[in-house]
Amino acid sequence: MINKWNFLSPAPELSSVQEEMARELGINPVLSQLLLQRKITTIEEAKKFFRPQLQDLHDPFLMKEMDKAVERLNLAMGRKEKILVYGDYDVDGTTSVAVVYKFLRNFYSNLDFYIPDRTDEGYGVSYKGIDFAWENDFKLIIVLDCGIKAVEKIDYAKRKGVDFIICDHHKPDDVLPDACAILDPKRPDETYPYTHLSACGVGFKFMQAFAISNGIDLSLLYQLLDLVAVSIAADIVPITGENRILAFHGLKMLNTNACIGLKSIIDMCGMSEKEITLSDIVFKIGPRLNASGRVQSGRESVELLISKDLTFAREKSESINLQNEKRKELDKSITEEANTVLENWKDMADRKSIVIYNDRWHKGVIGIVASRLTELYYKPAVVLTLSNGLATGSARSIQGFDVYKAIENCRDLLENFGGHPFAAGLSMKEENVEAFSKRFEAFVAENIQPNQLVPHMDVDATINFSDITPKFFRILKQFSPFGPENQKPVFCTRRVYDYGTSRLVGKDQEHLKLELIDSNSESIMNGIAFGMYGHNDYIKNLNPFDICYTIEENTYGGNISIQLLIKDIKPSEE
Repeated sequence: MINKWNFLSPAPELSSVQEEMARELGINPVLSQLLLQRKITTIEEAKKFFRPQLQDLHDPFLMKEMDKAVERLNLAMGRKEKILVYGDYDVDGTTSVAVVYKFLRNFYSNLDFYIPDRTDEGYGVSYKGIDFAWENDFKLIIVLDCGIKAVEKIDYAKRKGVDFIICDHHKPDDVLPDACAILDPKRPDETYPYTHLSACGVGFKFMQAFAISNGIDLSLLYQLLDLVAVSIAADIVPITGENRILAFHGLKMLNTNACIGLKSIIDMCGMSEKEITLSDIVFKIGPRLNASGRVQSGRESVELLISKDLTFAREKSESINLQNEKRKELDKSITEEANTVLENWKDMADRKSIVIYNDRWHKGVIGIVASRLTELYYKPAVVLTLSNGLATGSARSIQGFDVYKAIENCRDLLENFGGHPFAAGLSMKEENVEAFSKRFEAFVAENIQPNQLVPHMDVDATINFSDITPKFFRILKQFSPFGPENQKPVFCTRRVYDYGTSRLVGKDQEHLKLELIDSNSESIMNGIAFGMYGHNDYIKNLNPFDICYTIEENTYGGNISIQLLIKDIKPSEE
């Protein structure tokens, strides 16, 4: 339930800028307000925002140690050394491996890839993976989406004569590994202009630099942007700067010329006739690619993504889809079990966080369970299970609270941890779980603001139905792709009424199909309010009410029309 509508607006001193941008660009002032909320304050910035260009990507050699990484890769290829592309088992890791492996195999054959087993090896660089490389005479490992904290393991590899190039995007510790090169936009001494790349984005920049250094046409690399877009969506990184450019062009590729592996997943999801968005990746494509790493082996996802054979890809997609169904069953049963435990916590109402541990839970789905608990209770949540003798788990956060800092505050109790402000992974000795739970709760209670614990919705602007013209909607679509820091705009319209034809729909009559008018125009607007049947009597009695919504394109029956997707309904104040 949404308790509060938080209305966003640009600073008053920017009102003249808003008017100038609206005039210069020939757009509704509401749209220029949306640009200002996204920190776009000039006409030139607005033009670049609406028309993302690959030529505006940063020079990859601006990233610290990129020259060293390219030099070591060129040396390995010149010496005909065996190269191992190593990545994490989640979507960002497997797409990273696929991008680097697929690009390099165009020019080099002495190449293989490796994905660690979630249960047997755990997250990140493993001793087993290093031993595999050493035993099979690999001289260079390109590691993606992990490695920035693997100081001891990379020392171990070095003693065995195995070099590392690290491509990561996680926050490093004070001591960096002794690798040939470390590419990480979050390293403290980094001056690269954009810090929010996905790991696949870092791998892409590495391949971009490799291509430039060897005079390779970048159009060959751009054919892999569909994979980069999948990583950006699935890893929930900001859709700003370079990520926005990469996601924009990656989605174009995904919708027009997706690789065989992704096309087979798209067909499996029943989306072959639909324009795919970042949201579709988050909720449909990403979970399926993740399922193999959660339930069986992340190697299957890479095999699918690098496949050149349509029959093989379809068979692999079917296997991954079955694993996703198994993942959903595990997720559902563990979430229900966790809820039963939490409902019996006597101090649940007073707690500001959740830390829950069960040594029998499946390690592959506890991150999803943590997300479910966060959504349900609207508190930062850590879910732990037993794996390889350690209590291992995932943390998820609520809007505005940095769960990584809360975990970092407990680092003396942990064996390993890493992640981002909204999601993190961690492991500890079983006997430290209780102490961790108390320390984590104390930190959250001291640092979280009361309003952060209240579910709320940011509203971008208040408009009338008459504002929603075809031109308004056409320009609004150019704000996409939508995601973190560029969310789909939410609008509010005050004092709307049922036109007289709104009705309940759905199998159990749980949804509202609305036909509305507002008090300032005679425009009739169609809308759908999922699960909001409780408002039906109030609406049918012709009472005025306020709505928050996003503006969508409805293609039902082959006809294209504008439809409001209702986020919340409240009775209008007198």
